[in-house]
Amino acid sequence: MSGDKRVCFIGDSFVQGLGDPEYRGWVGRVLQATDAEFTAFNLGIRRNTSDDVLRRCWTEADARFLPGADNRLVVSFGSNDMVEEDGAPRVDADRCVANLATLLEQSASRAIAAFVVGPPPVADAGEAHLRRTLAVADAMAALCRAREVPFVPTTAALAADPVWTGEALAGDGAHPGRGGYQRLADLVLAGPWPAWLAAPDRLAARSL
Repeated sequence: MSGDKRVCFIGDSFVQGLGDPEYRGWVGRVLQATDAEFTAFNLGIRRNTSDDVLRRCWTEADARFLPGADNRLVVSFGSNDMVEEDGAPRVDADRCVANLATLLEQSASRAIAAFVVGPPPVADAGEAHLRRTLAVADAMAALCRAREVPFVPTTAALAADPVWTGEALAGDGAHPGRGGYQRLADLVLAGPWPAWLAAPDRLAARSL
């Protein structure tokens, strides 16, 4: 196994950490709390849907990965997909899950270990958006179980978290501050993240 471990985090504005006055978001907090040596790249872009992430993933990730290195991919999207525009979600749930399936297939074909973080809730988007996001998160979790890919559910826990919702509503309605991002980071750190990152690259690319 190569000693050069590289992890790309790709997704939307929650991956980017928008709204955090410390500019760390959940990704930065997870990195700071992880006792391991690796190079991390944050590839979050505001308003990205699963369509956008699928379109750009390998162009951006391959530019940061190296042949022979322990290359890994963390994926998180779905909240923007479920936002309603012109009477319909920006990306319907079936296509959102299909996009994730494609990314996981592409990752596996490259022997790149994948890790999925479920879509966080958007505090001011209403109950219908929350229901759609919960449903697509459940479908993502089922897909990841079938593919033996680690998945961290976030939607329900954060929707019920007063820190996440309070900070988001006090800001732009969607993105929390330092406390909310710490809550999301805690969910990741309490899940399969440490074991996945510590596993040898070939094992992590298959399952834990």
